[in-house]
Amino acid sequence: MFQDKLLQGKRILVTGGGTGLGRAMSEQFLRLGADVYICGRRQNVVDDTARELMASHGGSVKAFAIDIRHAQAVDEMIETIWQDGPLDGLVNNAAGNFISRTEDLSPRGFDAIANIVLHGTFYTTQAVGKRWIRDKHKGSVVSIVVTWVWTGSPYVVPSAMSKSGIDAMTKSLAVEWGRHGIRLNAIAPGPIYTKGAWERLSPGKDNMSRKESNPMGRQGELSELQNLATFLMSDGCDWLTGQTIALDGAGYLANGASFTYLADLSDEDWANMREQIKAANERDKAQRTV
Repeated sequence: MFQDKLLQGKRILVTGGGTGLGRAMSEQFLRLGADVYICGRRQNVVDDTARELMASHGGSVKAFAIDIRHAQAVDEMIETIWQDGPLDGLVNNAAGNFISRTEDLSPRGFDAIANIVLHGTFYTTQAVGKRWIRDKHKGSVVSIVVTWVWTGSPYVVPSAMSKSGIDAMTKSLAVEWGRHGIRLNAIAPGPIYTKGAWERLSPGKDNMSRKESNPMGRQGELSELQNLATFLMSDGCDWLTGQTIALDGAGYLANGASFTYLADLSDEDWANMREQIKAANERDKAQRTV
């Protein structure tokens, strides 16, 4: 679909680049010639991903273990990357989410999502953006959001609130930073299978895909996200900024908010799902080195 070496010479950071959607986008950028930087909370995961991607495609992938909830750590990582030269692109992909009745949320549970999704995305965007402005260097930011920025969504309120903040940041900074040649856009994917998301948003079930209710009768493919992210990161659309693009087969237009079907669950159902989500979180925590 794209010319070989389309992204040759570009340097792109993907947060949450070790797994899932972030890994898929990182692989596409690398394959098309970019030097790629990935970060995530688990050192072994980002290191393994970097090694595997370079073994498959050559090129350069550098990995950082970092918790983007900490602004100073983010700024130090960006400063380290800048020692190689300025970035050309940033993909805000790192996120967290789980389903819960809002009345059951603890402040800690809310903060766990908001601090990664809203605060961490801002810290990373600001750290990169202020250096672009200082160095008079053009750049492109692509943030991964959700269709809930237009509809809201029950049972994922911390994520819906935080992703809506990123949508607002995208629009706001597109105007504020446009004169510096900095573009900001966002992608709102519908359901695309990744292990981490399914374990926390559809534990023990496959309700999340809801293929039968999608106008196109299917869920999304990683390749479709890769292609849209590449288009937004390329030099072929320099006047496209401040936009959030739904990639969901018209799902939210047809069905509105996600997770409305969870209203029928019993207290026992919610208790069982909490245990499954907790187990998934413990497995991830056991692999974490930061």
